[in-house]
Amino acid sequence: MSAHTAYFATGCFWGAERRFWKLDGVIQTSVGYMGGSIENPSYELVCTGTTGHTEAVKVIFDSSKITYSRLLKEFWEMHDPTSFDRQGNDIGSQYRSAIFTTSIEQDDEVQKSMAIYQAELDKNSIGTIVTQVLPADGNEYFEAEEYHQRYLEKNPNGYDCHSSTGVAFPDSMVIA
Repeated sequence: MSAHTAYFATGCFWGAERRFWKLDGVIQTSVGYMGGSIENPSYELVCTGTTGHTEAVKVIFDSSKITYSRLLKEFWEMHDPTSFDRQGNDIGSQYRSAIFTTSIEQDDEVQKSMAIYQAELDKNSIGTIVTQVLPADGNEYFEAEEYHQRYLEKNPNGYDCHSSTGVAFPDSMVIA
């Protein structure tokens, strides 16, 4: 097994975490906060919009079973990456679209997949991707409070705000 880590922010982290944990080859998920300016933020503090953190999902995956490219397909399709600091009714910088890369290879894959997805959005007259792409190094991940972890497993009818563009990422461009 070859375990790797990926970090994605797509708005409310509850629904995003569930989408990732259901994928074959994902070993573990957790939700937390990234991209902010203070240590160990609380959910309440992040929601004030003053810390700069976004709600993020940490995905540990077995690269012999699922590729980073496949995770990126899920990322692009599960939310609206053209929406600045919001997803649906969730408004604020903590709901921004972001990817925190752990290697140059991940960064390269993100840039390629973003160009592919932007071309698909353009075909459908949908806006420009505003997803932040930042290195995970220097953007520490702080695990969220326990009640947020696998929230939709504990609360199957809980809130799952994921607006989507409705545009599929081309399967032919995903490395299996």
